[in-house]
Amino acid sequence: MTHEKKETVNPPFLGKSFNGFKEALAHSESRGNYFVVNSLGYMGKYQFGASAMKAVGVTSKEEFLNNPEIQEKAFEAILQRNKWILRDYIEQYSGKTVGGVKVTESGILAAAHLAGARNVKRFLRSYGEQGFKDAFGTSIRYYMSKFAGYDVSHIKPFRKARI
Repeated sequence: MTHEKKETVNPPFLGKSFNGFKEALAHSESRGNYFVVNSLGYMGKYQFGASAMKAVGVTSKEEFLNNPEIQEKAFEAILQRNKWILRDYIEQYSGKTVGGVKVTESGILAAAHLAGARNVKRFLRSYGEQGFKDAFGTSIRYYMSKFAGYDVSHIKPFRKARI
């Protein structure tokens, strides 16, 4: 009997929990690979760019890329920062439909991870007229829809969150 090495590992069903949110977003960003750098230089499991790393206190790209614990802490810190920046928008738009998408807190936070808080604000204020797509064609609208309805309630808004 031969045993073939599996190319992918499917995590247990995590539903709409916070861990489900993290793993779904990580899968979309990097297939969950802590050690990958994409063609544009975005790094790690959650595909952090240089400005996001700097915002949360990452001082070494090499250490970041080689340390899953730092990446997890950085991801929670960027969520806290984005939740603080977008807190009024989360309150105002959650439950409404904007640009054909039902807005949820987790959808807003995922879209901010993709496009930045400023672009999410622009999208919401324009009722979906002013969109955004990253270099690979992924849109705010897509991330808001794909990551809607996850429980991110334990993430507390914190303007100066750092690792």
